[in-house]
Amino acid sequence: MAACLVAARPAPAASDWLLDPTPYQARVETNDNGRELRLVNGLLARTFRLTPNGATVALDNLRTGEALLRGVKPEAVVELDGVRHEIGGLKGQPNYAFLRPEWLEQLQNDPAAFRLTGFTVGPIQERFAWRAVRHHAPDAKWPPPGVHLRMDYDMPADANGEAGRAIRVSVHYELYDGLPCFSKWLTLSNGTARPVRVDRFTSEILAVVERVAEVDELATGRQTPNLHVETDMAFGGMMAAGANRHSYRWLPDPDFHTQVNYEKKTPCLLEVGPDLGPAQEIAPGGTFTSFRAWVLPFEDFDRERSGLALRRMYRVIAPWVTENPLMMHVRSADERTVTNAIQQCAEVGFEMVILSFGSGFDLENESPETLARAQRYAAFARTHGIEIGSYSLLASRSVGGGNDVVMPPGQSPMFGHSPCLGSTWGTNYFRRLREFSRTSGFTLLEHDGSYPGDVCQSDQHPGHRGLADSRWNQWREITDFYKWCRAQGFYLNVPDHYFLSGSSKTGMGYRETNWSLEREQQVIHTRQNIYDGTWEKTPSMGWMFVPLTEYHGGGAAATIEPLDTHLEHYERMLYSNLALGVQACYRGPRLYDTERTRTMLKKWVGWFKAHRAILESDLIHGRRADARDLDWMLHVNPQLKEKGMLVVFNPLNAPVAKTLRVNLYYTGLTDEARVVASDATTRRFTLNRDYTIELPVQVAAQGMSWLVIE
Repeated sequence: MAACLVAARPAPAASDWLLDPTPYQARVETNDNGRELRLVNGLLARTFRLTPNGATVALDNLRTGEALLRGVKPEAVVELDGVRHEIGGLKGQPNYAFLRPEWLEQLQNDPAAFRLTGFTVGPIQERFAWRAVRHHAPDAKWPPPGVHLRMDYDMPADANGEAGRAIRVSVHYELYDGLPCFSKWLTLSNGTARPVRVDRFTSEILAVVERVAEVDELATGRQTPNLHVETDMAFGGMMAAGANRHSYRWLPDPDFHTQVNYEKKTPCLLEVGPDLGPAQEIAPGGTFTSFRAWVLPFEDFDRERSGLALRRMYRVIAPWVTENPLMMHVRSADERTVTNAIQQCAEVGFEMVILSFGSGFDLENESPETLARAQRYAAFARTHGIEIGSYSLLASRSVGGGNDVVMPPGQSPMFGHSPCLGSTWGTNYFRRLREFSRTSGFTLLEHDGSYPGDVCQSDQHPGHRGLADSRWNQWREITDFYKWCRAQGFYLNVPDHYFLSGSSKTGMGYRETNWSLEREQQVIHTRQNIYDGTWEKTPSMGWMFVPLTEYHGGGAAATIEPLDTHLEHYERMLYSNLALGVQACYRGPRLYDTERTRTMLKKWVGWFKAHRAILESDLIHGRRADARDLDWMLHVNPQLKEKGMLVVFNPLNAPVAKTLRVNLYYTGLTDEARVVASDATTRRFTLNRDYTIELPVQVAAQGMSWLVIE
């Protein structure tokens, strides 16, 4: 443990961490004759005072030199049995617009606050098990490398002067190698002889420098500081911001009296904690653990660079998101259709079969016949090297029998109806999922209508006492199940932002009814959706859709079947997804109907697998599809031999020859690039001083060209 604690030392030589993160190793340093700790990795530094109490006194972006913190706050706040307690922190700062170093000597401990009693330093431990059984990014590591700092706080001395060690709050921090991001959470230990109830907690309070200083009235949703914040208590949305609306918030700072906003409403105080509950009881000798939060300060307001930082964060703290299997959604679960789909997937190189929604397969059915059928399908799939799994609907339905959520007056479930996960039905549902997963041979789950955050005020459900603990307990039920799945090696498709709890993929972002449009329009929407969706997702984090048969209407003009008849459109949909590193749900009874269709599929799947590493790497956004001119994107990965791949699409009915100005900065190349075109011709280019090259491309009518950059 002591190996991670070092004396302060200079930062490594400056280099771009997005190109080479290796110099930026996380560590904990001692400063100021042992009166300060500094959690630092050369990109980000968080500094703590240790006396007269523990408190964060600096948060610095070392890439920009920006001081992010303007004031000292408690390290956390917990409400125990109705009594609010501050954890650490220092009082007496005269002005919360900035924090002068000399003021630190004047700050005082609040005698009522929990007092820092010690700290430990060690490596990061996995927060749950990941059984990595399928293809993933070659540099994926679990647990992520970095450092873990735990700071222990005890209750202050009582009136008789005795130390109050009966209840301890440990504040945990993680800082990662090569990433300007930290994580934070709490554990509470009950050393008393009676139960203690955790009514509420705030695990992070940061007085951050405001993003805008506006005198006039602030509108709702005005710009907050340039930090990405998210937690693993996320639900009810496919994007991080919407899914985390119940776990953190930006507020006005009541101590910030010198702000320029007349009403003192500048949103510059970050508070992380649930907006309801958790209302959890800690038994004598027991421990309560909060959810975790991650904070990623951005360097600037460049959308691409901020997106690259966020995507790097997901690759580091949730590496299972890099699993990206080629999947077919079989719309019928009869034996003939399923076995044919498995054989076809194996023949063309697909890797996964999902018994889709509407297939007729019901994994909630506990009959021996259902299990036997699943085991038959799984055994047949294994002999062909294919994974198989099923769809299951959780929320957005009513199950009755007193098992649905009972919402407070004036509120309704997000999806109109929903069972309570803490009801008897909910307990049986998750028992069934675990039992089926253990015995069926299925290795993936598409979990639709996952828990969206609905509360429940019933006092008759065995899984919660009432309203106050209902959200926390339901969230724990579903995330414990997802973590169990990840430990077993199961793959999770979840149309919600459960990435930090074990899911690998959600919707890239699309409107389902658009797949009932005419085929030619669907191609453009596909590339628009991927362009828009990959600002905050890696290619592997979002699924797309290819309706081989009718979906949401549209008739013959919207569907690909018969496949050979619409082969050119099928091919365009296939390479529009694969060339951007994205897997789609190919939904229908079969992947091919003729030898010609089979050959086309094998060609593009083989091409994808030959270039898989670069195609699943990050995307630089070039020109968005608009059906008026070439659209293109650039894959980049400076760690590979293929450091880049440019993919260019022509939506027009005539061939196009054009010269594109392509910026190769994020490939890591600095002087020269070797470009190999799809026709195998090779050219060398000298990079301009801004890392760009002028690259001539030729793309056939309604076609795609690709160029490898080395």
